[in-house]
Amino acid sequence: MASRSPWSRYIESAVRVRDTPGTAESPGRQATESPASRRHRAAISVPAGLDERLRGKLRGRDRREAAAEAPRRRTDVRLGLPALLVWCAALAGAWLSPEALMILCGVLVCVGGLLFAAAARGRAAASADRGGGAAWPVRIFAGHRRPSVVPLVPRSFLLTTSIALVLCAAAAAHSAVASSQRNNGALADAIAAGSSAVAVLEVSGSPRALVPDGSSGLLGRWSVPAMTVEITTGGHVIRTRAELVAMGGDAWGSLVPGQVVRTTGKLKAADAGQPEAGMLAASSAPAALSAGPGWQEGAKDLRSRYVSASSFLSADARGLLPGMVTGDTSALDEGLNAAMKTVGMTHLTAVSGANCSLVLGALLLAARSLRLPRLPAAALALSGLALFVVMVGPDASVLRAALMGSIALASLAGGRSGRGLSFLCLAVIGLLLFDPGLGTSFGFLLSVLATLGIIVLGQRMVDWTPAVIPRWVAAAVAVPLSAQLLCGPVIVLLQPQFSTYSLLANVLASPLVAPVTLLGTAAVPLVVLAPWAATVLIAVAGTFGAGVAWTARFTAALPGASLAWPEGVFGLLTMVLLSALSVGVVWMVVRPRHVLQMVRVLHGRTEHLLELIESRGHRSRHYGVVKRLAAPSPRAGPAPHCHVTGCSPGRSGAACSPK
Repeated sequence: MASRSPWSRYIESAVRVRDTPGTAESPGRQATESPASRRHRAAISVPAGLDERLRGKLRGRDRREAAAEAPRRRTDVRLGLPALLVWCAALAGAWLSPEALMILCGVLVCVGGLLFAAAARGRAAASADRGGGAAWPVRIFAGHRRPSVVPLVPRSFLLTTSIALVLCAAAAAHSAVASSQRNNGALADAIAAGSSAVAVLEVSGSPRALVPDGSSGLLGRWSVPAMTVEITTGGHVIRTRAELVAMGGDAWGSLVPGQVVRTTGKLKAADAGQPEAGMLAASSAPAALSAGPGWQEGAKDLRSRYVSASSFLSADARGLLPGMVTGDTSALDEGLNAAMKTVGMTHLTAVSGANCSLVLGALLLAARSLRLPRLPAAALALSGLALFVVMVGPDASVLRAALMGSIALASLAGGRSGRGLSFLCLAVIGLLLFDPGLGTSFGFLLSVLATLGIIVLGQRMVDWTPAVIPRWVAAAVAVPLSAQLLCGPVIVLLQPQFSTYSLLANVLASPLVAPVTLLGTAAVPLVVLAPWAATVLIAVAGTFGAGVAWTARFTAALPGASLAWPEGVFGLLTMVLLSALSVGVVWMVVRPRHVLQMVRVLHGRTEHLLELIESRGHRSRHYGVVKRLAAPSPRAGPAPHCHVTGCSPGRSGAACSPK
């Protein structure tokens, strides 16, 4: 074959799609390009006369262009259906009777088995088609040499749905156990009758303050989740394991999970839809029968010593710093707490996903800086995260965040990253299977929605921003905005008000949260090991904490900081509409060129539509005139035979010739 001329090679390279930097060259280009041309192209890719700084800028620009042209990886939503179905089963377990739940379990298992059989049959049919046999359920297209088989329902969808239904049945079966304790048995009868009882309880969660100390001159009230060990009422002893919520005075605030106590009180029914079997209004202080686990006692003592070590800070800082680090809000000023509620900053004092992510990331960076391999670094980071969870208490939001971080870390260690939605769905499925009662928790719902907003909307908002805006600035705005857009409809159900400056307050406070969390967490073990070093770290972290407190008070004092919002379903729907409009407004603000282009396209289409309507209207009028001229008069008798002559625009005519 004769060699091609330079002009032919130039034309061929011009019409061929240019290879993006960092990708392999096409076989055609490798075959047609001569070695001299390849060396010349490599030599001129970056001019040799430029300094290293300019050459780096050119390479960076090429990488950014390649990243912009590269297709975005599709979001993996395959685990979304199993997570949604498991959540629905957990919700059903809080409302349905045990008999209904067992029927539901049987139906789910049967349907899941049928779908699995259909998926297996479709796979066998596809194998038979490859071997020349028939296939079901398939659709055959005969446009190729050999008919291609396309399943009517993808086998992956059938298999995923069958697994989702089995997981849903497992969650419903777990919920049926708690439902039987709420509806059947001697304990359910005693709760329904409102009997007085002597209860032996095992504390299962951290106490939660209901009325802060000193508010309106009332004593503090505490809510403590517990499991029943023994209930004595009406001369009968009931030994069963059921969830109760004990409510009492200040003495209940010092309990730790795992501790066994005896108390007296009156049994009450729990609110509808709650996972607890009932409530106990305690009339006496709890008498300790056994101490809690040593690690729980140690974590409680460490939190108390941390609060004492922060007492030298200013009023706002010494109350806010323990809340942001360990979740202890006992010293938080009531005015500051109200200001943070007004501007939507109370999530900072509830240790959750943000704190776990910061701690996990810091530990991972420290391990990698010591040149540790991937797996040992992951093990070290997970160990530190476990200690952090023990220190702050294994609440629902902390467990969700810890499980989410563990799954993401395991996937990174295995070389699979960028699947945030799959990680979130796995965390939701695992937690709901372990504790179906989380399905009715608003705190768990808000934490999941916040994470979902950051995964789905946050990254896209960052990508929408122009290149002139630094990426860290775009992320500082996109993360709180995306979380607020998804959490807003649920928040108005709990608190029907609109926080006008919530986004502003969270954006201003976001640079201060990381130093408070990291420095404050590093000071926790030093309170025991090196108090002087802990004092230094607490002083620095307290300074940043004072900035967070000032931000909350300043934005809460602005006019119109809190606006009334409709209650109930109507308020939820209007907030959903506002969130959708907010996403559109954000896109329009950061993409003005695309907005102008869309406006021009819409303007052109509108003009074309108006011209089309006008031309059709003109034709209709023209044909109406011709029809009237050609129509016979009612008094003229039979109409002669007429033929219509050609007409030019603007006039019409008809020529009639009698028969």
